Amino acid sequence: MLRKTAAAMVVFGLFRGMAEAAGSSPKEIPEAPERASVMTPPQQAAQRYNSGLKRLEKAAKLERDLQAVADLKKRAALGEKVRKEYEKAIEDFLFATGKDPNLYQAHGSLGYAYRKTGDYPAALKAYDRALELDASYAPAIEYRAEACLGLNRLEEVKEAYMKLFSSDRPRADELASAMKTWVEAHRREPAGLSPETIEEFAKWVAQREEIAGRTGALVPTKDDRW
Repeated sequence: MLRKTAAAMVVFGLFRGMAEAAGSSPKEIPEAPERASVMTPPQQAAQRYNSGLKRLEKAAKLERDLQAVADLKKRAALGEKVRKEYEKAIEDFLFATGKDPNLYQAHGSLGYAYRKTGDYPAALKAYDRALELDASYAPAIEYRAEACLGLNRLEEVKEAYMKLFSSDRPRADELASAMKTWVEAHRREPAGLSPETIEEFAKWVAQREEIAGRTGALVPTKDDRW
């Protein structure tokens, strides 16, 4: 997950469709020659990281195709293809982080792929490692917050939003959109949460949206996407 890269959820289980497949195309890390036998571990890591990014792109396209399919059997078959692409991406990112443990972009992308399969605990672990390596890595901050949404860890979501609001407004807006989706979904199906908890969070989200609307985009940002 390069500092100038990013992307998107399959609604809270395969979370908000990759656009949340989102945004600009991922940019790859420069690689060495093709022959693995002459590549250093960091070069091998870069190669597999880039392979994982391509898997994420393919999964995003399949998710977009899925939105246009009405037939249940076809949707199931296409959904299975999406899942397999994320699983293959996970394999690539695990290989990359094994070869280069300091490649924070790969840890972040690993978290993204785990989150898209609904494995939020594994996603959080990967995001946390990315942020240990680079605490300012905005993609990991935002997508970690979305994983926290999936686990109803709302205070951590608020903290992440406030951090992004002052440092990366477009990503704060992405998180705001995810928070509103969470509110709508939990008003329909509370999933064990009390109405008071849901409405308290909804009120906070509405307040932040009002403030964001008044202030506009005040902070220059980087185009980090994956």
